Amino acid sequence: MKNVIISADGDRKVYSVPDAVADNLERYCLEFCTIWLKTSPYARKYRVNGVLCYNEDDFIEYLNKWIFPKEKSSLVENLGRIDFDSPLPEKYTDYPEFNF
Repeated sequence: MKNVIISADGDRKVYSVPDAVADNLERYCLEFCTIWLKTSPYARKYRVNGVLCYNEDDFIEYLNKWIFPKEKSSLVENLGRIDFDSPLPEKYTDYPEFNF
């Protein structure tokens, strides 16, 4: 398990995720929001009046339930709101990051 930083227009959060996700974070995030959310019958709850409504916690639920059920991802720390043009605290600068 490795740490990553994920945000959906709010707080930036550090999650522990399977190595495969951390090493390919953009690919997993894009598959979630551009394919699974739009096509999976299990994602109907995220489709509201033709708009996708989701956040980083929904991505973690997707990983835990559908992609890596035997390697559970979990929240490590909520970093709070950090503007995207502001640097992350130094201890997090090497973590993979994705902003939905």
